[in-house]
Amino acid sequence: MTELFLKSQAEKIYKLLVEEYPNPRPALHYNSSYELLAATILSAQCTDERVNSVTKYLFEIFPNPKMLSSAKVEDLEKIIFSTGFFKQKAKNLIACCKKIVKEHNSEVPRDFDELVKLPGVGRKTASVVAGNAFGIPSIAVDTHVKRLANLLGLVDSKNPDLIEIKLKTLLPEKHWINISHLFAMHGKKVCVAQKPKCRICILKNYCPSFKNEKVKNG
Repeated sequence: MTELFLKSQAEKIYKLLVEEYPNPRPALHYNSSYELLAATILSAQCTDERVNSVTKYLFEIFPNPKMLSSAKVEDLEKIIFSTGFFKQKAKNLIACCKKIVKEHNSEVPRDFDELVKLPGVGRKTASVVAGNAFGIPSIAVDTHVKRLANLLGLVDSKNPDLIEIKLKTLLPEKHWINISHLFAMHGKKVCVAQKPKCRICILKNYCPSFKNEKVKNG
């Protein structure tokens, strides 16, 4: 398929998704860039619902990076235990906040390159924060984005970095932030990993997996 064809497909898919989900936004609850950063770090291998339940209490105890940077690791582990991988997450959160306090005057950096230098922060987390906290055009490639982008034939890769680069060539910057949310919302409601509801999917006419009957319909 040509690049021009893929761009046309991507635009049509985006239009259908934004009509279906007119108010795309992160599923994580947050009131500041610090809260979004911490919640996104905790969301690795964990449901958004669980993270929201945990952070509601976490941010009452540690409302800013300075306070979290001084937390005892064992106390933090107890709070975030249910999110999984709690030992590494606790270690990363404290180290991340220490760096923010020491090098960024207790403010989450807006610069993408500085974000990825923070402990526990990869391109996905940095993209989530940059896009949603600061409005900087970015695409966060989570499991839903990776799966749907491949199913829809927009990309042919399992590498998140390559998927991010490809999607950025197919969609204009103004759509970058929203496409991550739209894919995530559609992946949770319709294109469910284990049992996709292909028959009612608004994207079925643009989905090679549906046309080739590679996916069993729910």
